[in-house]
Amino acid sequence: MIAGVTSLVAGVTLAVTTDTLQELPGLLLLVPAALAVKGNVFGALGSRLGTSIHTGTFRLSARLDTVVGANLAAAMLLSLVIAVAIALFAKGVAIAFSISPTMSVADFIVVSALGGLLASLVILAITLMLAAGSVRYGWDLDNVVSPLVTASSDVVSLPALVFAAQLASVDLVTPILAWVFAAMSAGAVLWALLSKFNLLRAIVRESIPVLLLAGLLDLIAGITIEKRLDDFLEFPVLLVLLPGFLGTAGALGGVMSSRLATKLHLGLLEPGPIPRGSVVGEIMMIFSLSIPVFVVAGVVAEAGGVLVSQASPGLVDLVMVAVLGGVLATIFVVIVAYYATIVAVRFGLDPDTYGIPMVTSSLDFVGAFALILAMVAVGVV
Repeated sequence: MIAGVTSLVAGVTLAVTTDTLQELPGLLLLVPAALAVKGNVFGALGSRLGTSIHTGTFRLSARLDTVVGANLAAAMLLSLVIAVAIALFAKGVAIAFSISPTMSVADFIVVSALGGLLASLVILAITLMLAAGSVRYGWDLDNVVSPLVTASSDVVSLPALVFAAQLASVDLVTPILAWVFAAMSAGAVLWALLSKFNLLRAIVRESIPVLLLAGLLDLIAGITIEKRLDDFLEFPVLLVLLPGFLGTAGALGGVMSSRLATKLHLGLLEPGPIPRGSVVGEIMMIFSLSIPVFVVAGVVAEAGGVLVSQASPGLVDLVMVAVLGGVLATIFVVIVAYYATIVAVRFGLDPDTYGIPMVTSSLDFVGAFALILAMVAVGVV
């Protein structure tokens, strides 16, 4: 519920920055990816910390030879590296799919990396507070980290991206910053992969491939939305709904993935080709949550549209779009959450590292289609 309500900030920011979206063509490509990168990196961080709490290895420390310290360093490093990579991918994808004109490569890098770093500092602090609160108050971090990291990412990432966009196309400043971020990214990867700290090295090595794949899927989601931008601009309240819709579906999948990963680590779940046993209960829980939270997403989007005077198809139609699209997305996200988790185990990889990124990124890709399909089915567009 908190994630659904706080998504209003991101949605309103997106709806009222349509001029910026039009002035910087291609910026909308980065929106799903920018929101998802933080959820992917810090959701996976929270999932790993949740497992460390359950297994009794959690200790607050910034030292790189500790579980928490290695995870914190890896999260910040990955946030920068993937932001730069996504910027390069975004330019390449824009060319490949004939999205023209678009920002320059330097503009993409500065917007993605600077916005990403600003948001990451805040989300890192929130993730740590959630982990510490889970230890102190007896919460199950697997239940709270994905929704609340999603919520904080929605609140922080998009405004940070818009702020960073103000530096785009600034002569001299933008190219210099782009080269600095690119050099920092390359140096950070090299340092991590050659590091003597085994856990840090393992997290970075395992995370980069799945996060790059996730980034590509998020960019395809951005293409889907960019191509239908005119439909969204007809009723800008749909842009208010977009971050909350994708974030809510991703949070549901993240909760399931994180819980399954912990059960696998603790030996409480035997992976198999067909979900059975306690997994069925997990699936039922996710579906029982989906309807009310998507209703909230629709109501919150309508309230945001009224707040900033954005055209809307009406509360009933908007809620119907959110719920119909949400149910379609939830069916998909349950399948991905289960199989991404068990496939990671089959290949000897950490399901905490692979589960949430695969869920949220593939959900962004399919969720964008599900939302547009729901819009057509309800008759909004």
